[in-house]
Amino acid sequence: MKGGDLMKLTIVSPEGTLYEGTADAVSFPGLCGSFDVWPNHAPFIAALTNGTIRFRIGDTWQEQPIKGGFVTVRDDCLQVCAG
Repeated sequence: MKGGDLMKLTIVSPEGTLYEGTADAVSFPGLCGSFDVWPNHAPFIAALTNGTIRFRIGDTWQEQPIKGGFVTVRDDCLQVCAG
């Protein structure tokens, strides 16, 4: 990863926007196990299960619990529709 590479992360639920900002790395609770996304990742769509999305901003990790949903990854833009 090149220095300064950031991804745009948006997490929305029926209650509204849970997080909108940047992240250096993100870990998702996938249906077949957890997986990580880093800058310049290949595009894909994945189903998420009940668990916690963990994302790093600099040296700090933040967490957002979810009850499932989907994530799309494209051009360093991660969009989560969470339950």
